[in-house]
Amino acid sequence: MADIVHEPTNHRFIAVDAGKIVAEMTYSPLGEDRLIIDHTDVDQAYGGQGIGYQLVDAAVAHARANGMKILPLCPFAASVFKKKGEEYADVRF
Repeated sequence: MADIVHEPTNHRFIAVDAGKIVAEMTYSPLGEDRLIIDHTDVDQAYGGQGIGYQLVDAAVAHARANGMKILPLCPFAASVFKKKGEEYADVRF
């Protein structure tokens, strides 16, 4: 199981397994209270394990904790937001 780490200076959330980055979700800050998820990538060997969802969940938790809104422009993140619907409605921009 990968650990999810937020790297705010690099504007990304990463999944790390045994010291190796196996997935990454990048974002662009938009002012002080919004962020745009622009890319998600999961190592093919880790596909189907829900790591991409964990990255989006981490971004949502970060947004909630900091009173932020998210614009999911990345196709993967947008599909997760669509599937989660009401659950993520409070942070959707």
